[in-house]
Amino acid sequence: MKIIYMNWKSFCSEDMFETIERMREAGEDISLIKYPFEKTDKRQDEVFEKKFAEVLREERADIVFSFNYFSVIAEAVNAVFEECGTRYVSWIYDCPHIVLYSYTLIFPCNDVFLFDSAMYKTFAEQGIPTVHYLPLAANVRRLDAMKVTGELWQKYQARISFVGAMYTEKGTFYDRMEKDLDPYAKGYLEGLMRAQMQVNGMNFVEELVTPQIEAFLQKALPVSANADGVETPAWTYAQYFLNRKITQTERAEYLTAIGERFPVVLYTHDKSFTAKGVQTRAAIDYYDTMPYVFKCSDINLNIALRSIVSGIPLRAFDIMGAGGFLLTSYQPDMEFFFTAGEDYVYYESKEDLLQKIDYYLTHESERKEIAENAREKIAAAHTFDVRLREILDVVGEKR
Repeated sequence: MKIIYMNWKSFCSEDMFETIERMREAGEDISLIKYPFEKTDKRQDEVFEKKFAEVLREERADIVFSFNYFSVIAEAVNAVFEECGTRYVSWIYDCPHIVLYSYTLIFPCNDVFLFDSAMYKTFAEQGIPTVHYLPLAANVRRLDAMKVTGELWQKYQARISFVGAMYTEKGTFYDRMEKDLDPYAKGYLEGLMRAQMQVNGMNFVEELVTPQIEAFLQKALPVSANADGVETPAWTYAQYFLNRKITQTERAEYLTAIGERFPVVLYTHDKSFTAKGVQTRAAIDYYDTMPYVFKCSDINLNIALRSIVSGIPLRAFDIMGAGGFLLTSYQPDMEFFFTAGEDYVYYESKEDLLQKIDYYLTHESERKEIAENAREKIAAAHTFDVRLREILDVVGEKR
């Protein structure tokens, strides 16, 4: 099997390279071509599509693979699909991912693997056969090999840590729009966002962006639908404006509340965030540094982006795979594979979060047992070796 890997600066690329090489060394007929690719939001690019289609005709690869979905790749693969039989396999780790709403999603060459079951249902319930549900993974071999020395412990040890964006780095779309919002619309949206903050495991923001409210939003900061897609302006406002603003507010308020009672280390691009008890540090490298933070923190927080309704974020897999203790917002997909209170802990409100932090900081043996349980389950069933085999099985059924 020949795989052309669209090599952009995505998370998990090195883990996939390692997995494919291990399969090759074990005697499987598999080869990999790393094809340089620039991440793009373009829906069409005739120059790229024509050039890449010629590459596909020459290489006759079985699979083109990318993390996240790109319609320009789908266009090129689809152009040679009947001639070459090449399939485009993409594995999504971002949510929202607007390009999924491109008409190209239904191309028969596609196999699109979605990490969020709610996202999967959105497309599958429309009868789209090219989508599949597949959670993310962790490279436990790599994470286990990263041993914590005394020096590393001194550098990264923390009672509580959070690694993630605060969504204020460049100002959210909502922040840019707010000054021009009609007062009624602003009050309505503030109430809607506060209501959503009280509920985990479902998201009702989009359905409550009524035509009247959408009109106010369009006046303040217009958006238009893409000609080649089915995403609506209401969807765009919900996902890129409101859910990100909710996440910004939630993360800031939660970290501030935690910092008033417990020391917190925050790793983020936004160095402007300050709060009592919160030590803000620069963003860290995904491969070289982040696992040490997870290993050296008593509690690792996952305050999920509100657009991730059900799925298990990559951050959660990395925490558990590194042997870290995970305290997360409620994500329904966790229940498919893990047991709350045995492999991880979730919170349902700010007050619940603070109570669980207090409890697990003072119950070290229980905390460590939960973390080890999770690492063992990840190692057994949620590695890239397991996931790649699942992907190849699905693709193999269609060849």
